[in-house]
Amino acid sequence: MDAGLVIRTARRRSKLSLRALAARAGTSHATLSAYENGRVDPTTTVLSRIIAATGHSLEATLLGIPSDIEGMSRGEELIAVLELAEQFPARHASKLEFPLFRPT
Repeated sequence: MDAGLVIRTARRRSKLSLRALAARAGTSHATLSAYENGRVDPTTTVLSRIIAATGHSLEATLLGIPSDIEGMSRGEELIAVLELAEQFPARHASKLEFPLFRPT
């Protein structure tokens, strides 16, 4: 999860400036800017408080490893992924062709 993107999205949806959200969340606008730009990662407690200050809530779901790959080595997992990928149609040609650009 990109905490900065979550904060920015919640802030923009709430139509709040950095300073307004900072005042509501009890932090500085410089700190919020650092979070949004990925220079600093907030703790989950701080992230939850900031999101709550926008009028939204933060929910997270932890998903386990699917049972069919649990216990596989990394190499075995890679082989399983490659075998799965082979089942999808190829989206490439044997010869690379570049698109022609036409003026509009």
